[in-house]
Amino acid sequence: MADLTQADLRAAVAAGHLTEAQAASVQALAAARASHRAAEDEPFELFRGFAEIFVTVGLGILIAGAFGLTLTAGVLLPDPQTVFATGVVAIYAVWAVIAWCLAEYFTRRRRMVLPSILLVLTYGASVMPPMIWALGHVYDLQSSPKAVVLTLAVLMAGALVAWYRRFRLPFTMVLIALCGLAGCFVIFGSTNDLFTAPFTSFNETMDLRNSTLALGTLIFGLVAFAGGMWFDTRDPYRMGRASASGFWLHLCAAPALVNTLAMTFIGMGPGLGYALLGLSLGLIAMLALVIDRRSFLTVGIGYLIFLVSWLTDAETPTRSWFEVSATVLFFTGIVLTALGAFWTDLRIALMRALPDFPGKAHLPPYKTE
Repeated sequence: MADLTQADLRAAVAAGHLTEAQAASVQALAAARASHRAAEDEPFELFRGFAEIFVTVGLGILIAGAFGLTLTAGVLLPDPQTVFATGVVAIYAVWAVIAWCLAEYFTRRRRMVLPSILLVLTYGASVMPPMIWALGHVYDLQSSPKAVVLTLAVLMAGALVAWYRRFRLPFTMVLIALCGLAGCFVIFGSTNDLFTAPFTSFNETMDLRNSTLALGTLIFGLVAFAGGMWFDTRDPYRMGRASASGFWLHLCAAPALVNTLAMTFIGMGPGLGYALLGLSLGLIAMLALVIDRRSFLTVGIGYLIFLVSWLTDAETPTRSWFEVSATVLFFTGIVLTALGAFWTDLRIALMRALPDFPGKAHLPPYKTE
């Protein structure tokens, strides 16, 4: 009889034959008996086969047609404003209910990943217009933009939390995090040009020395990272949805943290600023090793490359921009390739060198006592 693999255990969890706790217990026993750490893979699953792609294409066509008909109803009827207040909003609410019902089959019963992602996006797009319509009866949408956006972010987050509690779809964490990011823009940003001003003077608004918005994005990144760790410590063997939920939160946290730190240190200029940037990247790499999240480091470094290329493109001639970008890509590629090749050995050495700290025992295993 063939030995069970992590993929077999995940399939058993997905099919409902084992709970996540039971699968983790079996994996822990297997690792203990084998006297080595758990498999080093960081599981990521966007779809499980072409059947999911086929279903998603069908759902996408259906949803596109449904939203098109809904928008057409608001445009073609005599009084679009009245129709939006009385009829079209109700249609959006109906589509939110339909998306929920479809998820009962495709998410809870069939456990399809890609169709479930499309359905939660549809649900989010469907519940937003009724919320805006309701807020229009509470606030003046023109004179109170911060109150409207903040309340909308809270309501949307609540609706998405309800979806997550029902369907346990890990990707939902991305949408919840975006609601939190919108809330940070409102709380720490300026009232005028709430979402456009940060990007018209990006260098200044993302510098901790000059802007409170940079502090907001830093706080958002820390909260998202803490949420990812909360999920990770409940599924250290990465058998189920808790680990997958943490994966998506780490993808949201890394760009936010790198964005604020990089823009601040780059703004300080050569010398101390660049030294602090290099030190912070080294610490981020060590943190990624400790929590065993290649995704956290990959997205963070990828976003940093984008920032450096964008900044040099805006400030230097084409040839200099190309040279800087090529240099950054070359050395970053060397570092990431080395980390990828020796990740397991580096993590074992780092974890053994670190003293015991709270939560260390709940991180993905690196050895067997």
